[in-house]
Amino acid sequence: MALVELSTARGRATFRLAGSRISGVVSLRSLAVGTALALATFGVFCLGITTGDYPLTLAEVVPALFGVGDPGTLLVVQELRLPRALVGLLVGAAFGVSGAVFQTMTRNPLASPDMIGVIAGAQTAVVAGIVLGFGAGLGTQALGLLGALTVSLLVYVLSRGRGATGYRIVLIGIGVAWMCTSATDYLLAKAMPFEAQKAAGWLVGSLNERGWQHVRPLALAMAVLLPATLLLGRWLRTLQLGDAVATGLGTPVARTQLALLVTAVGLAAFGTSAAGPILFVALIAPQIALRLTASATPPPLVSALTGALVVMAGDLIARHVLPDDHLPVGVVTGVLGAPVLLWLLARANRTGSGG
Repeated sequence: MALVELSTARGRATFRLAGSRISGVVSLRSLAVGTALALATFGVFCLGITTGDYPLTLAEVVPALFGVGDPGTLLVVQELRLPRALVGLLVGAAFGVSGAVFQTMTRNPLASPDMIGVIAGAQTAVVAGIVLGFGAGLGTQALGLLGALTVSLLVYVLSRGRGATGYRIVLIGIGVAWMCTSATDYLLAKAMPFEAQKAAGWLVGSLNERGWQHVRPLALAMAVLLPATLLLGRWLRTLQLGDAVATGLGTPVARTQLALLVTAVGLAAFGTSAAGPILFVALIAPQIALRLTASATPPPLVSALTGALVVMAGDLIARHVLPDDHLPVGVVTGVLGAPVLLWLLARANRTGSGG
Protein backbone atom coordinates (compact mmCIF):
# COMPACT_ATOMS: atom_id res chain seq x y z
CA MET A 1 0.00 0.00 0.00
CA ALA A 2 1.38 3.40 -1.05
CA LEU A 3 2.23 5.78 1.76
CA VAL A 4 1.59 8.80 -0.49
CA GLU A 5 -1.26 9.18 -2.96
CA LEU A 6 -0.07 11.44 -5.81
CA SER A 7 -1.87 12.88 -8.84
CA THR A 8 -0.95 15.59 -11.35
CA ALA A 9 -3.16 17.84 -13.46
CA ARG A 10 -2.94 21.34 -14.96
CA GLY A 11 0.62 21.89 -13.82
CA ARG A 12 -0.07 21.00 -10.21
CA ALA A 13 0.65 17.93 -8.11
CA THR A 14 -1.80 16.90 -5.39
CA PHE A 15 -0.64 14.58 -2.64
CA ARG A 16 -2.25 12.95 0.39
CA LEU A 17 -0.59 10.83 3.05
CA ALA A 18 -2.36 7.49 3.12
CA GLY A 19 -4.45 6.93 6.22
CA SER A 20 -4.29 10.59 7.33
CA ARG A 21 -5.91 13.96 6.66
CA ILE A 22 -2.60 15.56 5.62
CA SER A 23 -2.69 16.71 1.99
CA GLY A 24 -1.47 19.52 -0.19
CA VAL A 25 -1.07 20.96 -3.67
CA VAL A 26 2.31 21.78 -5.20
CA SER A 27 2.85 23.82 -8.36
CA LEU A 28 5.10 21.90 -10.73
CA ARG A 29 6.55 25.18 -11.99
CA SER A 30 7.33 26.30 -8.45
CA LEU A 31 8.91 22.91 -7.76
CA ALA A 32 11.11 23.20 -10.87
CA VAL A 33 12.08 26.79 -10.06
CA GLY A 34 12.84 25.88 -6.45
CA THR A 35 15.02 22.96 -7.53
CA ALA A 36 16.96 25.13 -9.97
CA LEU A 37 17.44 27.85 -7.33
CA ALA A 38 18.60 25.28 -4.77
CA LEU A 39 21.22 23.95 -7.18
CA ALA A 40 22.36 27.48 -8.08
CA THR A 41 22.50 28.43 -4.40
CA PHE A 42 24.64 25.40 -3.55
CA GLY A 43 26.95 26.22 -6.47
CA VAL A 44 27.46 29.83 -5.35
CA PHE A 45 27.79 28.63 -1.74
CA CYS A 46 30.72 26.39 -2.72
CA LEU A 47 32.28 29.01 -4.99
CA GLY A 48 32.27 31.48 -2.11
CA ILE A 49 34.19 29.03 0.05
CA THR A 50 36.86 28.59 -2.65
CA THR A 51 37.59 32.35 -2.56
CA GLY A 52 40.21 33.75 -0.19
CA ASP A 53 43.89 34.27 0.49
CA TYR A 54 44.34 30.50 0.39
CA PRO A 55 42.56 29.50 -2.85
CA LEU A 56 40.81 26.15 -3.05
CA THR A 57 39.11 24.22 -5.83
CA LEU A 58 35.56 22.91 -5.87
CA ALA A 59 36.99 19.39 -5.83
CA GLU A 60 38.57 20.21 -2.46
CA VAL A 61 35.69 22.24 -0.99
CA VAL A 62 32.77 19.86 -1.58
CA PRO A 63 34.35 16.84 0.21
CA ALA A 64 35.61 19.11 2.99
CA LEU A 65 32.04 20.21 3.71
CA PHE A 66 31.37 16.60 4.72
CA GLY A 67 34.61 16.23 6.70
CA VAL A 68 36.72 14.61 3.99
CA GLY A 69 40.14 16.05 3.13
CA ASP A 70 43.54 16.92 4.53
CA PRO A 71 43.71 18.76 7.90
CA GLY A 72 44.73 22.08 6.35
CA THR A 73 41.80 22.12 3.92
CA LEU A 74 39.37 21.07 6.63
CA LEU A 75 40.59 23.89 8.88
CA VAL A 76 40.19 26.53 6.16
CA VAL A 77 36.79 25.28 5.01
CA GLN A 78 35.03 24.32 8.22
CA GLU A 79 36.48 26.82 10.68
CA LEU A 80 37.31 29.89 8.61
CA ARG A 81 35.02 30.04 5.56
CA LEU A 82 32.00 27.84 6.23
CA PRO A 83 30.58 30.12 8.98
CA ARG A 84 30.67 33.14 6.64
CA ALA A 85 28.92 31.17 3.89
CA LEU A 86 26.29 29.84 6.29
CA VAL A 87 25.57 33.33 7.63
CA GLY A 88 25.07 34.56 4.06
CA LEU A 89 22.80 31.62 3.26
CA LEU A 90 20.67 31.96 6.40
CA VAL A 91 20.49 35.76 6.34
CA GLY A 92 19.38 35.78 2.71
CA ALA A 93 16.76 33.12 3.39
CA ALA A 94 15.50 34.98 6.47
CA PHE A 95 15.16 38.26 4.59
CA GLY A 96 13.48 36.53 1.64
CA VAL A 97 10.81 34.85 3.76
CA SER A 98 10.27 37.98 5.88
CA GLY A 99 9.78 40.12 2.79
CA ALA A 100 7.38 37.58 1.28
CA VAL A 101 5.23 37.62 4.42
CA PHE A 102 5.11 41.41 4.62
CA GLN A 103 4.31 41.84 0.93
CA THR A 104 1.54 39.26 1.05
CA MET A 105 0.06 40.43 4.34
CA THR A 106 0.01 44.11 3.30
CA ARG A 107 -0.84 43.37 -0.35
CA ASN A 108 1.91 45.79 -1.31
CA PRO A 109 5.04 44.80 -3.33
CA LEU A 110 6.95 47.70 -1.76
CA ALA A 111 6.47 46.45 1.81
CA SER A 112 9.53 44.94 3.48
CA PRO A 113 11.30 45.03 6.86
CA ASP A 114 13.19 48.05 5.52
CA MET A 115 9.86 49.82 4.99
CA ILE A 116 8.19 49.30 8.36
CA GLY A 117 11.18 50.18 10.51
CA VAL A 118 12.40 46.75 11.63
CA ILE A 119 15.89 47.26 10.21
CA ALA A 120 15.93 50.95 11.19
CA GLY A 121 15.21 49.95 14.80
CA ALA A 122 18.09 47.48 14.76
CA GLN A 123 20.39 50.16 13.34
CA THR A 124 19.49 52.66 16.06
CA ALA A 125 20.00 50.15 18.86
CA VAL A 126 23.40 49.01 17.60
CA VAL A 127 24.67 52.55 16.96
CA ALA A 128 23.41 53.67 20.38
CA GLY A 129 25.23 50.78 22.03
CA ILE A 130 28.48 51.63 20.23
CA VAL A 131 28.32 55.39 20.75
CA LEU A 132 26.90 55.47 24.27
CA GLY A 133 28.97 52.54 25.45
CA PHE A 134 26.28 50.25 26.87
CA GLY A 135 26.61 47.50 24.26
CA ALA A 136 29.93 46.06 25.34
CA GLY A 137 28.34 43.19 27.25
CA LEU A 138 25.55 42.55 24.75
CA GLY A 139 27.18 42.73 21.32
CA THR A 140 25.68 43.81 18.02
CA GLN A 141 23.55 40.67 17.68
CA ALA A 142 21.67 41.19 20.94
CA LEU A 143 21.38 44.94 20.43
CA GLY A 144 20.12 44.56 16.87
CA LEU A 145 17.56 41.98 17.90
CA LEU A 146 16.37 44.10 20.82
CA GLY A 147 16.01 47.21 18.65
CA ALA A 148 14.15 45.41 15.87
CA LEU A 149 11.69 43.73 18.23
CA THR A 150 11.06 46.96 20.16
CA VAL A 151 10.27 48.95 17.04
CA SER A 152 8.08 46.17 15.64
CA LEU A 153 6.05 46.03 18.85
CA LEU A 154 5.66 49.81 18.74
CA VAL A 155 4.45 49.69 15.13
CA TYR A 156 1.94 46.95 15.90
CA VAL A 157 0.58 48.72 18.99
CA LEU A 158 0.18 52.01 17.12
CA SER A 159 -1.49 50.33 14.14
CA ARG A 160 -4.03 48.20 16.00
CA GLY A 161 -6.45 51.03 16.81
CA ARG A 162 -8.88 49.92 14.12
CA GLY A 163 -7.30 46.61 13.36
CA ALA A 164 -3.73 46.05 12.21
CA THR A 165 -4.51 46.27 8.50
CA GLY A 166 -1.76 46.24 5.93
CA TYR A 167 -1.84 49.88 4.94
CA ARG A 168 -1.83 51.04 8.58
CA ILE A 169 1.23 48.90 9.34
CA VAL A 170 3.09 50.26 6.31
CA LEU A 171 2.24 53.92 6.92
CA ILE A 172 3.01 53.85 10.63
CA GLY A 173 6.12 51.79 9.95
CA ILE A 174 7.41 54.43 7.53
CA GLY A 175 7.00 57.12 10.16
CA VAL A 176 8.72 55.08 12.86
CA ALA A 177 11.53 54.15 10.46
CA TRP A 178 12.26 57.80 9.76
CA MET A 179 12.30 58.56 13.47
CA CYS A 180 14.84 55.78 14.00
CA THR A 181 16.91 56.98 11.05
CA SER A 182 17.00 60.50 12.47
CA ALA A 183 18.08 59.14 15.86
CA THR A 184 20.84 57.10 14.19
CA ASP A 185 22.09 60.15 12.27
CA TYR A 186 22.15 62.20 15.48
CA LEU A 187 24.15 59.51 17.30
CA LEU A 188 26.65 59.28 14.45
CA ALA A 189 27.06 63.07 14.43
CA LYS A 190 27.81 63.08 18.18
CA ALA A 191 30.13 60.05 18.08
CA MET A 192 33.88 60.12 18.22
CA PRO A 193 35.62 59.28 14.90
CA PHE A 194 36.56 55.75 15.99
CA GLU A 195 33.03 55.03 17.24
CA ALA A 196 31.46 56.44 14.06
CA GLN A 197 33.75 54.31 11.89
CA LYS A 198 32.91 51.17 13.85
CA ALA A 199 29.18 51.87 13.60
CA ALA A 200 29.39 52.66 9.89
CA GLY A 201 31.06 49.32 9.25
CA TRP A 202 28.04 47.49 10.64
CA LEU A 203 25.40 49.79 9.10
CA VAL A 204 26.16 48.84 5.49
CA GLY A 205 25.65 45.10 6.06
CA SER A 206 28.62 42.76 5.80
CA LEU A 207 29.64 39.10 6.03
CA ASN A 208 33.24 39.95 6.87
CA GLU A 209 34.63 38.32 10.02
CA ARG A 210 31.53 36.22 10.62
CA GLY A 211 32.06 33.10 12.72
CA TRP A 212 30.17 30.28 14.36
CA GLN A 213 28.99 32.64 17.12
CA HIS A 214 26.91 34.39 14.43
CA VAL A 215 25.67 31.16 12.85
CA ARG A 216 24.24 29.38 15.89
CA PRO A 217 21.55 31.86 17.05
CA LEU A 218 20.50 32.54 13.47
CA ALA A 219 20.24 28.82 12.65
CA LEU A 220 18.18 28.21 15.80
CA ALA A 221 15.85 31.10 14.93
CA MET A 222 15.39 29.77 11.39
CA ALA A 223 14.65 26.28 12.72
CA VAL A 224 11.77 27.70 14.78
CA LEU A 225 10.44 30.60 12.72
CA LEU A 226 10.57 29.15 9.20
CA PRO A 227 8.34 26.11 9.96
CA ALA A 228 5.97 28.41 11.88
CA THR A 229 5.68 30.69 8.86
CA LEU A 230 5.01 27.77 6.53
CA LEU A 231 2.31 26.45 8.87
CA LEU A 232 0.63 29.86 8.70
CA GLY A 233 0.86 29.82 4.90
CA ARG A 234 -2.76 28.76 4.34
CA TRP A 235 -4.10 31.72 6.29
CA LEU A 236 -1.50 34.01 4.72
CA ARG A 237 -2.99 33.29 1.30
CA THR A 238 -6.48 34.17 2.47
CA LEU A 239 -5.25 37.50 3.87
CA GLN A 240 -4.26 38.41 0.31
CA LEU A 241 -7.97 38.50 -0.52
CA GLY A 242 -8.65 41.26 2.01
CA ASP A 243 -9.62 41.25 5.67
CA ALA A 244 -13.37 41.03 5.00
CA VAL A 245 -13.08 38.06 2.64
CA ALA A 246 -10.55 36.33 4.91
CA THR A 247 -12.93 36.69 7.86
CA GLY A 248 -15.73 35.22 5.77
CA LEU A 249 -13.55 32.23 4.94
CA GLY A 250 -13.01 31.54 8.62
CA THR A 251 -9.55 33.07 9.05
CA PRO A 252 -8.91 34.62 12.49
CA VAL A 253 -7.55 37.80 10.92
CA ALA A 254 -6.23 39.62 14.00
CA ARG A 255 -4.51 36.55 15.49
CA THR A 256 -3.11 35.51 12.12
CA GLN A 257 -1.71 38.99 11.45
CA LEU A 258 -0.08 39.08 14.87
CA ALA A 259 1.44 35.61 14.45
CA LEU A 260 2.73 36.42 10.97
CA LEU A 261 4.09 39.74 12.17
CA VAL A 262 5.99 37.98 14.96
CA THR A 263 7.54 35.41 12.61
CA ALA A 264 8.41 37.93 9.88
CA VAL A 265 9.88 40.41 12.35
CA GLY A 266 11.82 37.66 14.10
CA LEU A 267 13.36 36.49 10.82
CA ALA A 268 14.33 40.03 9.82
CA ALA A 269 15.61 40.85 13.31
CA PHE A 270 17.85 37.79 13.60
CA GLY A 271 19.11 38.30 10.05
CA THR A 272 19.93 41.94 10.71
CA SER A 273 21.59 41.20 14.04
CA ALA A 274 23.82 38.57 12.39
CA ALA A 275 25.04 40.52 9.35
CA GLY A 276 23.76 44.05 9.62
CA PRO A 277 21.11 45.67 7.40
CA ILE A 278 21.77 44.14 3.96
CA LEU A 279 19.52 46.44 1.96
CA PHE A 280 16.88 45.52 -0.64
CA VAL A 281 17.15 41.74 -0.23
CA ALA A 282 13.80 41.49 1.57
CA LEU A 283 12.29 43.74 -1.10
CA ILE A 284 13.55 42.18 -4.32
CA ALA A 285 13.81 38.47 -3.43
CA PRO A 286 10.02 37.91 -3.08
CA GLN A 287 9.36 39.86 -6.28
CA ILE A 288 11.88 37.79 -8.23
CA ALA A 289 10.38 34.59 -6.80
CA LEU A 290 6.88 35.79 -7.65
CA ARG A 291 7.76 36.29 -11.31
CA LEU A 292 9.79 33.11 -11.64
CA THR A 293 6.94 30.97 -10.32
CA ALA A 294 4.08 33.01 -11.82
CA SER A 295 2.27 32.75 -8.48
CA ALA A 296 -0.44 35.00 -7.11
CA THR A 297 1.67 35.79 -4.04
CA PRO A 298 5.40 35.48 -3.28
CA PRO A 299 6.05 31.83 -2.33
CA PRO A 300 7.98 31.73 0.97
CA LEU A 301 10.32 28.83 0.21
CA VAL A 302 11.25 30.08 -3.26
CA SER A 303 11.68 33.57 -1.78
CA ALA A 304 14.05 32.08 0.81
CA LEU A 305 16.17 30.44 -1.89
CA THR A 306 16.15 33.62 -3.96
CA GLY A 307 17.21 35.74 -0.99
CA ALA A 308 20.03 33.33 -0.14
CA LEU A 309 21.24 33.36 -3.74
CA VAL A 310 21.14 37.18 -3.91
CA VAL A 311 23.17 37.61 -0.70
CA MET A 312 25.79 35.00 -1.53
CA ALA A 313 26.15 36.12 -5.14
CA GLY A 314 26.45 39.72 -3.94
CA ASP A 315 29.16 38.73 -1.47
CA LEU A 316 31.02 36.83 -4.20
CA ILE A 317 30.86 39.87 -6.48
CA ALA A 318 32.04 42.14 -3.65
CA ARG A 319 35.10 39.98 -3.00
CA HIS A 320 36.09 39.91 -6.69
CA VAL A 321 35.45 43.57 -7.52
CA LEU A 322 37.67 45.00 -4.75
CA PRO A 323 39.39 42.01 -3.14
CA ASP A 324 41.78 44.11 -1.07
CA ASP A 325 39.19 46.53 0.33
CA HIS A 326 36.79 43.99 1.94
CA LEU A 327 33.78 45.55 0.19
CA PRO A 328 30.61 44.85 2.24
CA VAL A 329 27.88 42.83 0.55
CA GLY A 330 25.35 45.53 1.47
CA VAL A 331 26.99 47.88 -1.02
CA VAL A 332 26.48 45.39 -3.85
CA THR A 333 22.86 44.59 -2.96
CA GLY A 334 22.18 48.32 -2.69
CA VAL A 335 23.53 48.92 -6.20
CA LEU A 336 21.61 45.96 -7.64
CA GLY A 337 18.41 46.58 -5.65
CA ALA A 338 17.97 50.29 -6.37
CA PRO A 339 16.94 49.77 -10.04
CA VAL A 340 14.44 47.11 -8.96
CA LEU A 341 12.94 49.53 -6.43
CA LEU A 342 12.64 52.24 -9.09
CA TRP A 343 10.94 49.75 -11.42
CA LEU A 344 8.48 48.71 -8.71
CA LEU A 345 7.71 52.36 -7.96
CA ALA A 346 7.13 53.08 -11.65
CA ARG A 347 4.89 50.04 -11.98
CA ALA A 348 2.91 50.99 -8.89
CA ASN A 349 2.47 54.50 -10.28
CA ARG A 350 1.16 53.14 -13.59
CA THR A 351 -1.34 50.76 -12.01
CA GLY A 352 -2.36 53.17 -9.25
CA SER A 353 -2.77 50.30 -6.83
CA GLY A 354 0.55 49.94 -5.16
CA GLY A 355 1.82 47.40 -7.57
